[in-house]
Amino acid sequence: MVVTFCGHRHCPDSPELRAWLSNCVEALIAEGADTFYLGGYGDFDRIAASVVWELKGKYPQIESVLVLAYLGREVNADKYDRTMYPPIESAPKRFAITARNRWIALCEASHNTIYEKQMVM
Repeated sequence: MVVTFCGHRHCPDSPELRAWLSNCVEALIAEGADTFYLGGYGDFDRIAASVVWELKGKYPQIESVLVLAYLGREVNADKYDRTMYPPIESAPKRFAITARNRWIALCEASHNTIYEKQMVM
C-alpha cells in the first residue's frame, strides 16, 4: 500500500506534530502500508520524511520515496530509500512542483495523510 503526504511549506515542527504523524504512519503500516511518497520541498515534507525514516528502525520493510519535481537538480536524499520522477515532463518548469503535487495526490495511493494547521494547533 502506498501512502502520500501533502502539507504546507511553512509548518512549525513540534513534538505534538511528530507524535501525531508517527501514530498515523504506524497505524497505516499495521494496515499494510509499505511505501511512502514524499515531496521533499516544504517544512511538512521534511518533518514527514524524518518521521518515516525514524520508523524504518522499527519497520525495516517500509520504503521512503522522494518524488522529484525536477530532473537534474541536486537534492538531499539522505532520508529516502530512493527517488522517482513522475510523468510530468510536459509541465512548464515554473509549474513543476504543482504538477508533481497533483501527480502525488492523484496517484494510486490507498491513503493520504494531510496536514492542516487547525488539526494540530
